[in-house]
Amino acid sequence: LTATDADEGLSGNVKYSLMKARDLASEIFQLDSETGAITVLRSLDFEEGDSYELEVQVRDGGGLFDTAKVK
Repeated sequence: LTATDADEGLSGNVKYSLMKARDLASEIFQLDSETGAITVLRSLDFEEGDSYELEVQVRDGGGLFDTAKVK
């Protein structure tokens, strides 16, 4: 994921976090709070689930935030 903030200094820094994960998604995927990179922690088993949904929040240094769903 990529989020940008036009502010300068600390207010322009963004941090990523998982807000809500359906099914086993929070055990399968990891979100890097600094880069927004999503990595797979273990092999996907399509018998367990054929799709996953994560809700990601991005917060800037000034306290503003936004959310997005990743399917």
